[in-house]
Amino acid sequence: MFIPDMLFQDWTGIARTIVVGALAYAGLVAFLRISGKRTLAKLNAFDLVVTVALGSTLATILLSESVALAEGLVAFGLLIGLQWLVARASVGSTRFARMVRSEPSLLLRDGEMLRGAMARERVTEEELEEAIRNSGKADRTQLAAVVLESDGSFSVIEGPVRDLPGMDKSH
Repeated sequence: MFIPDMLFQDWTGIARTIVVGALAYAGLVAFLRISGKRTLAKLNAFDLVVTVALGSTLATILLSESVALAEGLVAFGLLIGLQWLVARASVGSTRFARMVRSEPSLLLRDGEMLRGAMARERVTEEELEEAIRNSGKADRTQLAAVVLESDGSFSVIEGPVRDLPGMDKSH
C-alpha cells in the first residue's frame, strides 16, 4: 500500500460517504424523533450503551462499503426498538426495572461519608470531594446528602436530611 492510497483512494468513496452519510444521518434523526426523548436519555448504563451503539452503527454505515444503507437503517431501527421495549417493560414492571437499572446510592449523610456505600460504588473520597466542590459547596459538614445517581452523576443536597425518595438510607 502506498502512502498516497492512505490519503486518497478515489472520488467514488468520497461520494459514497457523502450520500450514504447524509441519508444515514437523516434516517437516524427520523428514528430518534419517532422513538421519543427517552431513547437518548442519560438515565443509566443501558441507555449509554445504546447511545454508543447508535454512534458506532452510524460510523460503520459511513465508512464500511460492505454495509449497505438499508442494513444500517435496520440496525438503527433494531437498537431503538429494543431500547423502547426495555424502557416500556421497565415502566410496566418494577422487577424488570431493577434488573436493567441501577438505583441511586447515598454516599454522604449529614456531612459524614458512608464508606461502605462508597466502596460498593467504587467512589473515592477525592471523587466525592470533587463532586461537592463542583456543586459550589465548600464544607461537606453543612450538607444533608450526596447521592450517586443511576446515571453516574452526583447530586449534592443542602439542609437537613429528609426522606429522600428512592434511596436506601440503611448504608
